[in-house]
Amino acid sequence: TELAAADPRVLALAAQVTESREQDIPLLLLKLKGILNSASLGCEESKKIKHDIYNYDLTQYCMLVLRQDHSRLRGGWATAAQLAEILSHCCVGLEVKEDPEEFHKKFLPSAIDNLLVLGRRLQARFIRAVKDEEKQAFLRWFQTVTDAICWLFGGHIQLAACVLQNDHFLQLLITDDVEIAVIMMSVLHNILRVNSRVLLQVDEETLHSVLDELVYKLSSTTNPVIGGAATKLLLLVAKFCKQLVQLLTARYKGLKGLLNKQWTGKGFDRDLRQLLDLLYLEQSNGKGEMQRQHQAACIIQAMWRGFQTRKRLKKLPQAVTTLQRSFRAKREQELQHLKKQKEDEALKLQMQLQRQRAMRLFHERQLALLEIIHASQVNKYMEEMEGKSALTIQRFWRGYRARRNFHQQRQSLKEYKAAVVIQRAACKFLEKRRRRRPLSPWKDPKGLTDEQRLALQQKVDDYIKLHPASQMSEEMSKELHMRAQEKLAQFLLRSRLDQRATQRRETLLAQVNTDVELLMNAPGLAETTEKDLDVFMSRSMPVATKARQSHNTMLKYTRWPWWKKLGDEFMEDDVIPDDALNAELGTLFIGGRK
Repeated sequence: TELAAADPRVLALAAQVTESREQDIPLLLLKLKGILNSASLGCEESKKIKHDIYNYDLTQYCMLVLRQDHSRLRGGWATAAQLAEILSHCCVGLEVKEDPEEFHKKFLPSAIDNLLVLGRRLQARFIRAVKDEEKQAFLRWFQTVTDAICWLFGGHIQLAACVLQNDHFLQLLITDDVEIAVIMMSVLHNILRVNSRVLLQVDEETLHSVLDELVYKLSSTTNPVIGGAATKLLLLVAKFCKQLVQLLTARYKGLKGLLNKQWTGKGFDRDLRQLLDLLYLEQSNGKGEMQRQHQAACIIQAMWRGFQTRKRLKKLPQAVTTLQRSFRAKREQELQHLKKQKEDEALKLQMQLQRQRAMRLFHERQLALLEIIHASQVNKYMEEMEGKSALTIQRFWRGYRARRNFHQQRQSLKEYKAAVVIQRAACKFLEKRRRRRPLSPWKDPKGLTDEQRLALQQKVDDYIKLHPASQMSEEMSKELHMRAQEKLAQFLLRSRLDQRATQRRETLLAQVNTDVELLMNAPGLAETTEKDLDVFMSRSMPVATKARQSHNTMLKYTRWPWWKKLGDEFMEDDVIPDDALNAELGTLFIGGRK
């Protein structure tokens, strides 16, 4: 009879859902929206349709779909938001006659939990979204889900306390996003309007968490939208229950000063004045100073707990990533250890097989040799083999001992080499510094103290008094200057003449030495040719010889090391030091007399 009286559209949809694949079910369930809209809200036909949908477990399908990750399903999050709206409409106005306790105590709380879980997922996508279009879409779907929640507890008043006590609702309420915070405070506003005594029905921890978050939003933000919504909520709480006004006054002692200083003139002064009047009225009873300090500590603790909670929530993805990284690293290390262990076992097995094969070949060779060798030579051969074996064992043992000692002494050898390198570098550094020390620029003397300066000035004054300067007239000064100039001119003239005479003497001496050298190297008269006569009759040969010797002297000077040229950087390029030139010319002149 029930099957015959059921709505054929619901029956056909239930059959399609049962026979369809899992990924096609969300799109099929969207047909429920057209079925629900076909009947007027509140009429018997609408109640009958909702009853059929519940009896054929289509609402259960909606709840199961809401639990899934819709980023991988057809239709995406838009379909999830529509299904949330369909679920709330199916549950409001539904009268379950068969087992109503299960519907009210299990099904409806589970529906609220699924809707809040969907809201948490949409909030997470909204925060991670980069493009403005994606943010607006996720915000719109989140608004649809919250409207479905409000519609659901509006039809079932007992669900208001269930929503408040749900952990997902509290997590959504403590968000820092302005849009999400405004929407969640509107949901809380609807809860208080539906059931004004709901805050007294929940446990004390939930009540304090909600009030702490509202006060925190007033103290941590300057956005007038959030401030106005939080003020209206606190005003609504204070109007509905006097006990909560006492709690606000006792628990948040600085709330009145915060409202006066930070939120006056922000566009909601009317609500603000009403809230302040209620708080001041309650404060007129008077409280002790210890209670005020206690409430101030409570406010600090509330703000600190809110801060810590947000901090933990922000660090949660990073902690998960770190845990996954450490797990993968440990697993990779275990795999490497197992791989190395297997390789070691395979190597040991291979070495054992090679050793057995070598022993077998050795014994076969021994037997073959024993067959070949004469019986009288067997003992001699065995002694020789024992000697060779002993030498081989000793050689391997010495090699093993040397390698072991080397490995043991490697660290000390490294330390010794490092010490040698450090000492060599230090010696080079000290040697360079010793070489540079004579060339270091002159350091200014230390400044005199005031006492030393006064003593020195006193000595100068005493010396001037004992040795006064002789007075000289201007005419005597000019005459003395003229005599000094004349003597200087005479000295310069004599020095130039002396310098020319010296150069002439040196030139003649060089010429004489060159002629002497040519005469000493000249051939005898019997062997003399016309070319030899040209050498003595021409004066170009001594000049060429002198030029060649000067050229060689210049080349030697340019090839001097840098330390011999220190102090010559201010000399002209074509000037050679007199000492060097005299030394070279001296050797040249002496060479001519040999």
